[in-house]
Amino acid sequence: MYTKRSYSLKEMVLWTRQETVLLTVIALIPVVAYEVLDQKWLHLPWLPIAVVGTAVAFIISFQNNASYDRVWEARKIWGGIVNASRAWGYAVKDFVTGDFAEEDVADTELRAIHQELICRHVAWMTALRHAMRQPRPWEHSLEHPTNQEWAAMIGVREHQVSLEDELEGNMPPDELAYVLSKSNKAAQVLSLQSKRLRELRTRRLIEDFRHMEMQNLLNELVALQGKSERIKNFPYPRQYATLNSKFMWIFVLLLPFGVMFEFDKIGSELASAYPHIGRYFVWMSIPFSVLVMWVFHTMERIGRVSENPFEGTPNDVPITTISRGIEIDLREMIDQDPSEIPPPIEAQYNTQT
Repeated sequence: MYTKRSYSLKEMVLWTRQETVLLTVIALIPVVAYEVLDQKWLHLPWLPIAVVGTAVAFIISFQNNASYDRVWEARKIWGGIVNASRAWGYAVKDFVTGDFAEEDVADTELRAIHQELICRHVAWMTALRHAMRQPRPWEHSLEHPTNQEWAAMIGVREHQVSLEDELEGNMPPDELAYVLSKSNKAAQVLSLQSKRLRELRTRRLIEDFRHMEMQNLLNELVALQGKSERIKNFPYPRQYATLNSKFMWIFVLLLPFGVMFEFDKIGSELASAYPHIGRYFVWMSIPFSVLVMWVFHTMERIGRVSENPFEGTPNDVPITTISRGIEIDLREMIDQDPSEIPPPIEAQYNTQT
């Protein structure tokens, strides 16, 4: 249900167009010096460049695998939040009753309690996703111009609407002020939820076993929140990320000097049969070098933007869409007025946020 789109080659080229211009310049300069300025000494043997390229390929592959693992783990965590949230909705609706109460409880009061517990859970999801969208010092993907373009196109709700505005209506004013005064707001919402369960237990609106089961669901939500925070607050090791980028650029800068000389040798062999082609064949090394450099650079950049699955880039886990889907399910469980249920988050440019 919550899947990310696939990207065409055209979109990948547009996404990397600035780097492609730079790579073209890097490939062009050695050929101009070699052919136009007649600096024939300006070349490097192909073997050491190929060795460096092989090492860079392994390093980038390791980075991409590690980044994908982080994204996939984050997706599993939020899949767990989906399941636990639905279980919480069932428990609220079927466990909080007047069956064990010492006094009669009106249906209107029970419905109000159900709505309160559900709305507070929605507030918890809201506070958690806002915390996941908060920038960290090592998150730089959205500083890139093309990533900023995508962010502006698809719109990340947490970057456009404040947490206070989103929490308003899901919590009483006193609780809202209390939660907003704390550093870990999502944890405080669960604390309020636990306190409310204890009050309902005192009134015997939930008996011991049901209270224990609902508290276990809160404990599960606490565990899932902690796992999500672990991914957010512990980055992909920076020594690997920094070295990956530096090694990739070393290979990119060396590559044209080796490719150029190889194409010049091929041109010399062609000159006898095809003099015009052979004379200018060295210039064909420019598009070939750009293609190879683009592949290496794009793969490295894909791994780099996938390191942080909650930053808000198009390939991140769509926690806003997931949260809204859960909210709709929970509000429908307690038969809330359809006019009060928010609509699903619409995908922008086939991309979920």
